[in-house]
Amino acid sequence: MKRMNSLMDRLLHVLSLCAVCCTLMLAASCKSASRAVASPAAAAPSEVPLTPDQERKFEYFLIEASRLKLAGDYAAALEMYEHCLSIDPTSATVLYEMASFYTVMGLQQKAGACFERAVELNPDNFWYKQTLAAFYQQSGQTDKAIAVYEAMAAQFPKRSEPLMTLVSLYGQKEDYPNVVHALDRLEVKEGKSEQFSMQKFRIYLQMDSTARAFREIESLVKEYPNDTRYKLILGGVYLDNDRMDDAFRTFRKVLDEEPDNPQAQLAVASYYQRKGQDSLYNVCLDKALLNEKLDTPTRLDIMRQLIIDAEQTGDTLRVMDMFRKVIPLEHETADLSMLCAQYMITKKMPEKRIREVLDHILRIEPDNTAARLQLLSYAVKENDYEDAIAICRPALEYNPEVIEFYYYLGISYYQVDLNDEALATFQKGVKQATEKSDKNLISDFYQMIGDIHHMNNDNALAYAAYDSSLVYNPDNIATLNNYAYFLSLERKDLDRAEEMSYKTVKAEPQNSTYLDTYAWILFEKGRYTEAKLYIDDAIKNEETPSAAVTEHCGDIYYMTGDVAKALEYWQKAIKMDDNESKTLERKIKLKKYIAE
Repeated sequence: MKRMNSLMDRLLHVLSLCAVCCTLMLAASCKSASRAVASPAAAAPSEVPLTPDQERKFEYFLIEASRLKLAGDYAAALEMYEHCLSIDPTSATVLYEMASFYTVMGLQQKAGACFERAVELNPDNFWYKQTLAAFYQQSGQTDKAIAVYEAMAAQFPKRSEPLMTLVSLYGQKEDYPNVVHALDRLEVKEGKSEQFSMQKFRIYLQMDSTARAFREIESLVKEYPNDTRYKLILGGVYLDNDRMDDAFRTFRKVLDEEPDNPQAQLAVASYYQRKGQDSLYNVCLDKALLNEKLDTPTRLDIMRQLIIDAEQTGDTLRVMDMFRKVIPLEHETADLSMLCAQYMITKKMPEKRIREVLDHILRIEPDNTAARLQLLSYAVKENDYEDAIAICRPALEYNPEVIEFYYYLGISYYQVDLNDEALATFQKGVKQATEKSDKNLISDFYQMIGDIHHMNNDNALAYAAYDSSLVYNPDNIATLNNYAYFLSLERKDLDRAEEMSYKTVKAEPQNSTYLDTYAWILFEKGRYTEAKLYIDDAIKNEETPSAAVTEHCGDIYYMTGDVAKALEYWQKAIKMDDNESKTLERKIKLKKYIAE
């Protein structure tokens, strides 16, 4: 069979993405027989019936066309459908399928003709008519679409879809009487509802038929006299349209029936707010807020509004007083407490009070990550590592996917000299990392792993960890400095050490630690004059003099020939509390540099 050209192939390929086409194909497969049989009253002019041989061929090619369509070979499928039509020009199924292809190809006239012919041949098929109407609708032929949907509403009285679409189409044309007529028919079919009544209410207002608008909502109340929700809707409609007395009477009726109805209490509060009676508004609002029947989402919305109002009035005390009263009402969630904590943080209230709220949140929701991280930030800021450990350890059970908890727990263990626990925690943390994890944080994990391995005198594992750290963040300054310094102490790979250390000095040119590392690498490479420049800067920028940097300064001065200055620095270093040098005493005694 001859293949269609590549342009046709490309056009037909988009069939898989076309919503209309999907609807057509699905409907044809599920709702139609292989050959349509028109009802006698609406049948097309009689055609010559197929011979048994033609019948067999038609069925074969129709099945083959369906197979090709499902396989995505749309060009071949269309050719096959066309061949089927040449055998039986009266097949509604084939015409329906071909129309879907023509629609995607942009051949609207041919598509419309095929849809119309399919409906003509099988006028009782709901799906064919719905698709034809949708085709008219999408091609801007609104009047034709309305005509088809009206006919469908009459022909298929049990189906609501045509009437629902008519509501939309008549609304687009601003044909409000027909919108109401369609809604009336829907109500007959499905019963009176809030949705239909509110739609009609809005339509009547657009038609300047105010009396009919209110009668519509009033009829909803009469239809459901025991449902106070509809009375509140009616009262709200009165309120929105400045019928204040009617609104208040309606709300009071609900409260007479249900004195503890929180929505009615809120409605009365809205009434007083609209009237400008602030004291009564606050009384009613507080009563609703403290009503245990009020749902949490509504209570949250009200508290958010109180916060907004407080930003204008400055009445922070009222907000905090209400939080104090409503927080005990929450049991299953800590949403109100979280809102309270966020407000207190924004207002820079005392940390002690904020911690109390955060602790309350974790008692209700121990897996609340935000609350736990906020508590952790206070502990870290105060260098309270014992508290940080107490905060982080439960988090590994409740929030094992949050790698920040592993990091700060590991850091806290490290700070209190629990290095084995720190190493184990860091190693568990990197296993939780995913593609979405912060790469800089993962790099910091490996940096700490490397530092601990080095403290354990396992340099091979330390350098492997540093390499991993630099994979995730090639500019990790702490990793670059430590890696470079430890290589210099071993007097190995000094060129790489110099390259890494220089990056740290360039990034932070006044950091005495990084300057000292770079100076020492230059010293180990025999570049003493350059080393002196950097060690002088290290001494100048060092806030708290350290024995190691001071001793290095003496070593470098000695190698530049200034023995007196070297002795001066060595004597300073030996008196410092952090002095751990094994050779410093001999250097002073012999007045010469001694390598460790």
